[in-house]
Amino acid sequence: MVSKQRIEYANVLEDSCKPPTRLVVGISGATGFAYGVRALKLAREAGVQTHLVVTAAGQQTRRYESEVSAKELAALADVVYRPADIGAAIASGSFRTAGMLVAPCSIRTLSSIAYGNGDNLLTRAADVTLKERRRLVLMVRETPFTLGHLRAMTAVTEMGGIVMPPVPAFYLRPDSVEQLIDHSVGRALDLLDVEVLNMPRWGE
Repeated sequence: MVSKQRIEYANVLEDSCKPPTRLVVGISGATGFAYGVRALKLAREAGVQTHLVVTAAGQQTRRYESEVSAKELAALADVVYRPADIGAAIASGSFRTAGMLVAPCSIRTLSSIAYGNGDNLLTRAADVTLKERRRLVLMVRETPFTLGHLRAMTAVTEMGGIVMPPVPAFYLRPDSVEQLIDHSVGRALDLLDVEVLNMPRWGE
């Protein structure tokens, strides 16, 4: 009969041999830089390894919307890639991940993904996510939508991607903008099976 202690040791050993859960996070140039920052922080709290790529426009928006430096942003991720580095690990389907979150996702980035235009590492990584049948969540930030925008969203959805504009949930009666951001990002991470602690859920 196998002892309880040996079973527990075997479980610990098995867990230690498993690779960490990897999540690709892209930050593009749409307004809403705070969504990407919060996603990196919440993923780290959940024990998820993050692989970050920020477009040049995303860095520009960072400077407009926050006091976060490029160095501070990079420190929030486990691995950081240059958008021009199309030979990076996340550009290959053989590099296994749990999926990809683009937060925020500009219309330009959405369109590039929708029509297979892998013009930088972010859009290439998204294309890889789709072709490998992994989850791709796009926090699209734009309003109002043109017919072209809607057609691009339809194309991404038909390929298996998830278009998730960060729509605020006022039924939570939030006390701050930060609470609205946390709920939107938490819902996006839910779609990638990343467990966010203390996220308010309806009926719980």
